[in-house]
Amino acid sequence: MVHQFLYVAFGTITGMLLVAGVLHLLPALGAKTLNAALCRAPMLDLIVTWFTIVPLIVGPIVAGWIGLAAAIVGQISALLIWQTLHELANARARKGPRIVKVVNRLVGWPRNHAALWVTAITVPVFWLVRLSQIVLYPLLTLLIGLPRYNSGAWVNVSRQKFSGLVGHDLIWCLYCDWMTGIWSLGSEMLRNVESFWCPIRFDNSKKCENCQIDFPDVNAGWVAPDATMADVTAKWDEMYSTTKPGDRAWFGHPVRLTIDRKPHPPEQSSSP
Repeated sequence: MVHQFLYVAFGTITGMLLVAGVLHLLPALGAKTLNAALCRAPMLDLIVTWFTIVPLIVGPIVAGWIGLAAAIVGQISALLIWQTLHELANARARKGPRIVKVVNRLVGWPRNHAALWVTAITVPVFWLVRLSQIVLYPLLTLLIGLPRYNSGAWVNVSRQKFSGLVGHDLIWCLYCDWMTGIWSLGSEMLRNVESFWCPIRFDNSKKCENCQIDFPDVNAGWVAPDATMADVTAKWDEMYSTTKPGDRAWFGHPVRLTIDRKPHPPEQSSSP
């Protein structure tokens, strides 16, 4: 059991640090195009999967539950090793103003670092959300004509370019960089889904107030909670009857500025 644990843990550390080293070498080798591609979806999805999910899959395959534990230990160890090496290689930035220093001063070192690792627990959740964006949402564009999105415009990382952001600060800021892109793209997709199928305001006014940030159509198009189903179908007809597949975005989306939203006239019955 100990042998299996060490085998998976050191294998994880080695695999993660080798790929991290390659990523650091790419700019020095002049591979600017490849380096830029790896910072955006879909290539970024492969990089994130390698560092976050592959060990959690391979570990249990190799050694069961002990392999899962070893993979997690290996991931954390690799991150800490890379963090230390990166800060040693950037001594001036490490000694200068840093996010970790000011937050440690505010809440204390133990609480700050414990809180960061709590947020890390959600990495597989965000990865699953991203997987659903890749696998499931395209089915909605195919089946009902919801608009497609260039994931790379949302899911990308760029904070590695920020001067003075090194080691500890850099890795956690890259995590947030990736996470917020996924969350924003997911919110955009859900706006389309909600307005297409359920354009009805919530009866709870506080919920409407809270949700209007992520779902602007709550107060800009959805029918009132005391309206009728005739109002709902009329709203749907107004917003979608003249749209083409790909233009069926949520009501407040800028693409609708170029769409004629007048409903089709009712069809004449052919019966006597």
